[in-house]
Amino acid sequence: MHDPETRSVQKDGKSMLRRVAITGRSLLMVEMMAESLNREGDIDVVACVSGYHKLIEAVERTDADVALMDPDRMDGDCLTTTGELRKIRPLCGVVLTVETPTRTFVDRALRAGVLSIVPKSAGLRRLIESVRGAASGQVVMDPRLLSAAGAEGGPLTDREADVLRLTASGASVKEMAEELYLSTGTIRNLASAAIKKLDARNRYDAVRIATERCWI
Repeated sequence: MHDPETRSVQKDGKSMLRRVAITGRSLLMVEMMAESLNREGDIDVVACVSGYHKLIEAVERTDADVALMDPDRMDGDCLTTTGELRKIRPLCGVVLTVETPTRTFVDRALRAGVLSIVPKSAGLRRLIESVRGAASGQVVMDPRLLSAAGAEGGPLTDREADVLRLTASGASVKEMAEELYLSTGTIRNLASAAIKKLDARNRYDAVRIATERCWI
């Protein structure tokens, strides 16, 4: 990490260094992200911690501009932490990196105050752009995620659309159950309902139909 007191300065004298605090599911992932971000001259990773409570403490201690979270899964904990961060430091932008953002999760995250959600399938440049945007208070999101969050799912419920979206990512029924905090039986019922509504042959055909109609 750079010296916390170091600043990159524009010609007009204004500081442009983005101070970032990171937490994640593993120290290795956190340190890899930190190393990549620190290569940018205008980004300074000021804290690498494990756990949401430590992140909140780090943001307060370092006066970070961005809180970057790599959560274990898409659950309420990272969104609760986002709400707490927004209370103690409203100007701190929150960025999440997740495997496959579902429509329900994106909608909840935006309401919680998250400024950017970066899919794990995106490249490093997307993460860097998101950090820079969040530091300036801007929402930086793939347009497809934003449209999915606010779009009508046609005949599909939010949960049915989530199951199809996760199916498209290659997730198994068990993985979908863990991701959405539902039983495997409920996942199968949701998939069956979506298949019936879309007059599809199977859930993969349902994914194709829903994708073509911009319902997921």
